[in-house]
Parts: sequence; C-alpha cells; structure tokens
Amino acid sequence: MQVRLLIALGSGALPAAVALAQSQPAGAPPSRDPAAITRAQAQAMEKLKFMNGEWRGPAVTQTAQGPRRVMQAERIGPMLGGTIKVIEGRGFVDGRNVGFNAFGVVSYDVFRQAYEFRTYAQGYAGTFPFEATPNGYVWSTPAAGGKVRYTATITADSWNEVGDLVVEGQPPVRIFEMNLKRIGDSDWPEAGALTSG
Repeated sequence: MQVRLLIALGSGALPAAVALAQSQPAGAPPSRDPAAITRAQAQAMEKLKFMNGEWRGPAVTQTAQGPRRVMQAERIGPMLGGTIKVIEGRGFVDGRNVGFNAFGVVSYDVFRQAYEFRTYAQGYAGTFPFEATPNGYVWSTPAAGGKVRYTATITADSWNEVGDLVVEGQPPVRIFEMNLKRIGDSDWPEAGALTSG
C-alpha cells in the first residue's frame, strides 16, 4: 500500500492523492492512519476472543477409505496487538503421532469490512471468507463440484465444528465433525515474544 501511494504521489501528486481518497470504500475508516486502522481491526477481533485458549477432543473425517479418527488439539491466541488471531491444529493418531497439522490466521479488513481466514494444511494454502456468528463462525473452501462449509458453535467450555460438502442441487453431506473441550488459557503465541532489539 505505501509503495503504491508513493508512486502515485510522485507521478501526479495532488490529482492522484484525490483519486485515491475518492476510491476509499464506504464505511471504511475516515483516514488511512495506521493507528486508526489497527484500533478498528482489534475491535473487530474482540468478537472472536471466545476462541482463545487450548482445546482437545475427538474429530472424525469421512474419507474414501472410511472414517479417519484423530484426537484433535487446538491452540489459539492473538498477535499484533490483538489485530489478528493465530490458530494451530494438530490431529493425533494413536494418541501420539501427528496425522494432521494445520495453521491459520484470522484477520479483519476494515476497508472491505470483512473477515478472512488464511490457512495452511497438507501442503496447500488459501485465503477464504470467514463470518463471525453470535456463537461461533462459518467459513468455506472450494471442493470438487462445490464447497465444504465449516460451521462452529463455541461455548465457554465446548467447541463443536462440522464440515458439510455442499453441491448445488443436492443435500449437504457431513464429512467432518469435531467436539472439543476447553482445557484452559494459553499464553501462545505471545509467550517468548521478542522484548528488545
């Protein structure tokens, strides 16, 4: 953003700056002041603070070879002054071997007024729409012929998440479910953060 702004100002100064200001989305912060932007991001991320902590419980994924069961562990916490939320998930097979490992970042774009979810798992990465709901969230990822829609319902001590394969013209098919219990607070990822230069 700063590089594009500097190029615009260097090659047309006032007209470019006016055009940039006029292109600002409706409902966006009144300025591009980083302090105002980060305050708005942190405020939006407060809606997801119920996710923070460590969680454990069974999860099952329906595969072509049959159900694949793991003991799922999730740890979630804020970074960058609460403007993003980081998530690590590990699925343990036989109680000790990691059969699934994923990492994600939830963020909020104040100019689009929308959340997004950046995920990394099984050699793939992608950025997907993410909707905060009153008691959880919904997000989806493309799948063959449709999409997989994940819906989470979270209370103070429980987290249920289901994944449904949704293909137009067909009823949804449940392909994933996990039921986690809250183990407690977590100081991750802030523990061990840099404190001096």
